Amino acid sequence: MAVVVFDTSFLILLLDPRVKGVGKVDAKLLHLIATLDKDVVVIPTPALSETLIRAGDAAPQYLEFLSKTPHFRIASFGPRAAVEAAARHREALLAGDKREGSESWAKVKFDRQIIAIAKVEGAERIYSNDADIHRFGQAEGLQVIRLEDLEDPPARTPDLFDQ
Repeated sequence: MAVVVFDTSFLILLLDPRVKGVGKVDAKLLHLIATLDKDVVVIPTPALSETLIRAGDAAPQYLEFLSKTPHFRIASFGPRAAVEAAARHREALLAGDKREGSESWAKVKFDRQIIAIAKVEGAERIYSNDADIHRFGQAEGLQVIRLEDLEDPPARTPDLFDQ
């Protein structure tokens, strides 16, 4: 059993029906979920918060789904993650580049919280389409997988009645 993390970009694809129906994206994501059958998918609270901003009236259903599905575990930004994130912030400040190429200081802090939660939870990899998460995660030794990197689901084998 492995521990993996979904950030906002994957959570929205998974939960938001307004993003559904885009064919190959849905198929790849469903195939990923099927292959993670014994893994624990950690949802960092900062990523959950970002997802819920856009959820509107669907927020309670999103929370219910994540809470009742055995594969998912919501992880808070607690004291251990705070220490981890602070260490990364301190290193960046000492290096003279607190934003490390990110668009804003606020985004950097948020993304570092997600990475810190992933590390504290013992995650092996993060699923994310965010360039900063990708860069920060790799710098911390985590495998970061983008949607485009997901394997395609196997082609369905035609059965006898598909003629």
